[in-house]
Amino acid sequence: MNSATFPILTTERLTLRRLSINDHRDIFDLRSDQEINKFLDRQLCKTTEDAKNFINKVNENIEKGGTYYWAISFTDTKQLVGTICLFDFSSEKNSCEIGYELMVKFQGQGIMQEAAQTVIDFVFQTLKLKKILAFTHYENQNSTKLLLKFNFLKSIESDKENPNLTIFTLAQ
Repeated sequence: MNSATFPILTTERLTLRRLSINDHRDIFDLRSDQEINKFLDRQLCKTTEDAKNFINKVNENIEKGGTYYWAISFTDTKQLVGTICLFDFSSEKNSCEIGYELMVKFQGQGIMQEAAQTVIDFVFQTLKLKKILAFTHYENQNSTKLLLKFNFLKSIESDKENPNLTIFTLAQ
């Protein structure tokens, strides 16, 4: 999937678009923020070079297929405020996984709810998948509340590889 075929999704106030190398400062801010990353099992970005490498890796994965990774930005200002992605597609389970992150100063404004609704619609209406999985840290109340708003069902079992993660499923 190249840049010409990558789907740009829009809502009333948001544009979900492909990451560009020009986003490196915002991606650095997002991926180096202790508050955002405390529930995520990943290395913090230490330099803007790390952020550029991450953007290049994301775009390479998109080109190979099997991944959608959107920058969430305000349509009017073009400012990147977060990201949302789909990955780990399974044709046998007819499913994919969703992940997202939002800069702290933009949390609590309904932005992720708006972006997630658009991506969930994309999964069910455009990709025609039947199930979306989400793994969230059991202490991450904001993420849990968001998933429950969309009627994701909380699994009784936790993730085998990381018992701190709760598994949520949304089936159509």
